[in-house]
Amino acid sequence: MRYKHLLSAAGLSLTALAASAQTVQMTVQPGDPKLIVSKHIQGQFAEHLGRNVYGGFWVDKDLNVPKKGRIRMDIVEALQKIHVPNLRWPGGCFADTYHWHDGVGPAAQRPKMLNLWWGNTLEDNSFGTHEFLELCDMLGTEPYLAANVGSGTVEEMSNWMEYLNSNEDTPMVQERKKNGHAEPYKVSWWGIGNESWGCGGNMTPEYYTDVYKRYATFAHDYPGTKLKKIVSGANGDDANWTEVCMKKIPTNMMWGLTLHYYTLPTGSWSGSKGAATGFDEQQYFNTLRNGLKMDDIVTRHAAIMDKYDKEKRVALLVDEWGIWTDVEPGTNPGFLYQQNTLRDALLAGTTLNIFNNHCDRVKGANLAQAVNVLQALVLTDKEKMLLTPTYHVFDLYQVHQDAQYMPLDFKSPDYVMGNEKIPALNASASKDKNGAVHISLVNLDTKKTINLETALPGVNWKNVSGRILTSNSVSDYNTFEKPNNLKLAEFKGAKKKGGNLTVALPPKSVVVLELK
Repeated sequence: MRYKHLLSAAGLSLTALAASAQTVQMTVQPGDPKLIVSKHIQGQFAEHLGRNVYGGFWVDKDLNVPKKGRIRMDIVEALQKIHVPNLRWPGGCFADTYHWHDGVGPAAQRPKMLNLWWGNTLEDNSFGTHEFLELCDMLGTEPYLAANVGSGTVEEMSNWMEYLNSNEDTPMVQERKKNGHAEPYKVSWWGIGNESWGCGGNMTPEYYTDVYKRYATFAHDYPGTKLKKIVSGANGDDANWTEVCMKKIPTNMMWGLTLHYYTLPTGSWSGSKGAATGFDEQQYFNTLRNGLKMDDIVTRHAAIMDKYDKEKRVALLVDEWGIWTDVEPGTNPGFLYQQNTLRDALLAGTTLNIFNNHCDRVKGANLAQAVNVLQALVLTDKEKMLLTPTYHVFDLYQVHQDAQYMPLDFKSPDYVMGNEKIPALNASASKDKNGAVHISLVNLDTKKTINLETALPGVNWKNVSGRILTSNSVSDYNTFEKPNNLKLAEFKGAKKKGGNLTVALPPKSVVVLELK
C-alpha cells in the first residue's frame, strides 16, 4: 500500500501515528457561487536579480540546453505545467532604475547598465521588453509590468504604454513595428512604482499618493486594452500606508493595491535571517510562526480597504511574498540564492491557503521569485535543472485556479514548541467548473497525525483521490545529484465514510484531495 510506504519513508509506523493522532471535525460549506479563487493568486516574479533572468530564463547562446533563441525551454515547460497565471517584471527594486527604451531594438546596439541593487553587476540589456513578452507568450501568462517611478518620468512610462498598446501611426508604434512586432501587445497590468516607501524612493505615503495620481493620469487606455493600474502598497503591517492610499487615491484611479511581506526564520533583517538548510525544529517552528502572520496582516489591510471600498472593487495584490534566508555559503550575497526545503513547501501551502481564504479581497500574488532567487520554483546549475519542493506545492494547488471558493469550518489542534503554540492545521477548498471539490490541507506538526472527520453538506461525490508532498525531515531538499528526493506521491489516507470524508493527514505534509 503506497500510503504505508510513505509513512515508512517518514520513519513512522501506523501504530505510532495512531497513538499521536489528533481528531478534527471539519465542515466544507457551500459558499457563495460568485466568490472565486482568482488564478492570479498563484503568480510568479522575475526580477533582474542574481541568476533569475540572466542565467535562468535567459541563458548563454552556447549553453547546451533546449532553448528558443536564448530562452531556456526546460524552465518554460515546467512553468507551463503549473499554469503560471501572471509574471511580474522587471522588479522589484530593479524596476525603479530600469529604463525600458534601453532594452529594445537590435541587441548589439543596446547600452549596458549597472544593476546597482543586486550585486553591482553589468547587464547588457539583451533581455528586454520584447524578450519578456515572448517569454510570457510561451508561458501563456499575463505580463505584469512595473513602471519606473523612482528614477523615471511620466513621459517614459506613458511612452512605454503607447509603444506596447497603441496601433496608431505614431513614432512609438513605428518603432515597435521596426523592432519586429506589428500588432499591439495589449499589456493591461501595470504597477505604478515599487516599494515607494523604500528602494522605490523612500517616500512618505502622502507624497507617494500625489505622485501616483500624476502618473496614473497619464496612464492611458488604448482600444482593446483597459489598464489595470496598481498602487505600490504597504510594507508588511504598515497600516498607515494603506490608510493614506485608500483615503487619498480615488478608487476609480486604481485597480489594485499591493502588499509585501517576507517570512524570515529569525524575524530579523539585521544579522542572520536564518539558514536555508540544516536548521533545527525550533527554527522551523519560528519560521512557520512568522509565516502565519500573513493571515493577520492581510486581514488588517483588507479591513482598512473595506472602509473606503465596501464593494471590494480594488484588489489586494500580495505581489512579493516568500521565505528569505541567508544565501548559500560561497555564493554572491547580492544574488539571494538559497536552497528550498520541505519547510518552504509547507510555508507555501500555508500561504496559498491564507490567500484562498481571503479571495474576496486578495485577487493576485507573486511568489519571490521564479528561478534561482529566494523561494524559487526552479534552481539551475549550468545545464542542470531541478524543481523545488515549493514548485510541487504550486503543482498541487493549481486546481484552485478560478474555482468557486468553499469556506471551511474547523478548529485546529495546536503545534506546541516550548511555551509557544501555533495552529497545526490550515486548509482551503474550492469547486471547479466541472463540479469537482478540491481540499488543500497542510499539517505543520512534525510528529502528530491529524485525523479529519469532514462533512460536505450539499456535495454529491463518489470517489476521493489525492496527492501528497512530505519527507523524512522538514529540512530535506532536492539536489542536482538527487533532483527527485522530494516529489509528489499518491495519497491514500482519505476515504468515504457514509456521506462524510475521513482523512489521516501525516505530520509535516501538504495534501490536496479531489472529490468527484
